[in-house]
Amino acid sequence: MTRVRPRLRPARLAPVPFALAVGLALVAVSGPPAALGPRTALAADPPAKGRAATPGGSLGSLSREFRALVDRVSPAVVRIATTALGPAPGSAASEAALGVQQRGGSGVLVSADGYIVTNAHVVEGARRLEIALARPAAAGAPGKSIVKGESERAEGRVVGIDLETDLALVKVERTGLPFLELADSDDLGEGDIVLAFGSPFGFENSVSMGVVSALGRQLKTGDPMVYIQTDTPINPGNSGGPLVNAEGRVVGINTLIYSRSGGSEGIGFAAPSNIVKAVYTQIRSNGRVNRGAIGVVATTITPTLAAGLKLPQSWGVILSDVHPRSPAASAGLLAGDIVLSLDGKAMENSRQFDVNLYRRAAGDSATITVLRAGQRFTRRVPVIAREDDPARIAELVKSERSLVPRLGVLAVDVEEKILPLLPWLRQRHGVLIVARAADAPQVDTGLQSGDVIHAMNDRPVTDLDALNATLKALHRGDPVVLDVDRMGRRLYLAFEAE
Repeated sequence: MTRVRPRLRPARLAPVPFALAVGLALVAVSGPPAALGPRTALAADPPAKGRAATPGGSLGSLSREFRALVDRVSPAVVRIATTALGPAPGSAASEAALGVQQRGGSGVLVSADGYIVTNAHVVEGARRLEIALARPAAAGAPGKSIVKGESERAEGRVVGIDLETDLALVKVERTGLPFLELADSDDLGEGDIVLAFGSPFGFENSVSMGVVSALGRQLKTGDPMVYIQTDTPINPGNSGGPLVNAEGRVVGINTLIYSRSGGSEGIGFAAPSNIVKAVYTQIRSNGRVNRGAIGVVATTITPTLAAGLKLPQSWGVILSDVHPRSPAASAGLLAGDIVLSLDGKAMENSRQFDVNLYRRAAGDSATITVLRAGQRFTRRVPVIAREDDPARIAELVKSERSLVPRLGVLAVDVEEKILPLLPWLRQRHGVLIVARAADAPQVDTGLQSGDVIHAMNDRPVTDLDALNATLKALHRGDPVVLDVDRMGRRLYLAFEAE
């Protein structure tokens, strides 16, 4: 029997019967969300004194509330069609021939002057963007047809991409557009009702509903990027669409799904709006994200660690390292300090500490309260640019020569101008991996952004031409062993050629 391995897939949303969704929500919760007002009597109950019974009771009232919510949100949701360059259709994987590829996704307007947040994988590598905007209702029209008219098409441009969070900012040259506000995702709780908007499989402006299943979901160990998990149906085509709360504010950007079949199975993930807000603000101001650091390593305090170090508490966060000449060291922090709070928030574990710092941009500052030898004090620590920020190399891709079709990546030669970005590099030659290419082959190479390939199958890789020439000579099933430098550590990545 063939075993199907679950995959994390780029996301995109599917519609469900709306009345059924509302009915299920009523079964699942004791009443409508607080934002929708106090619970009214059920249809089977006698009407309150002095008030006439209304058809449908609270179910009808709740349905109308959600319909009004959808009417407010939908005009700010857009469909994004991209034209990108990739391996030419029908060409062998070993050939470097390029062809035009069409992809699609969703996005949400976050300002009246045409700024759109979406996923990086929706627009990455795109040479042309077509944005489908909701067309305003005609003035004086007697009603609204259930058959929607054609969307208004506009040319879009990529303002900036942040590969680490899989977020991007797109701009259309329009003003007076409907837009949605970004909510505080820290206010979310498990069980909160959320709605997802987008264009599943190209069906524009579809909506589905569910609840927040979990918060702070970490998909890779040690990754400071966390997600909102939701059972709201999300399907291919809705990557970049908004996840909104009962007030119609954006709490997340739908990004990926966990699936055995390739479709929605009730486990979807959205980038939290607080991280989205930080990325949007920086890209809009600077064209990129200047992710920051303060020069510490935080460790979760366990009972065993507390007993061994004779700490005054068996929970929380301790600084296991403070780098010399770092902002934290200059502010007076030391290894062994117990972190009580970061910007006024109590720190329960190291992951919480890392995630809260992750939102910080270079040039910001963080207020940290620590406990040392029974003394409590607070320090304000400047945030500086992080050395390993992959956003610094994403802008290096300038031409189609950067495509390595057999590995499904975009890369650049290691040259003198790039070396300052890679201070840990031991050899001053090779090929730097920048990003995954559009519609890359499904081969698990193990490569990551920032990796530098020095050799393949024991043959030196001096530049992109040498790498592509060696790859072109391989046949399907041949072994491939890459000698890679990853942040100063040398490792082998082994797989079979596709």
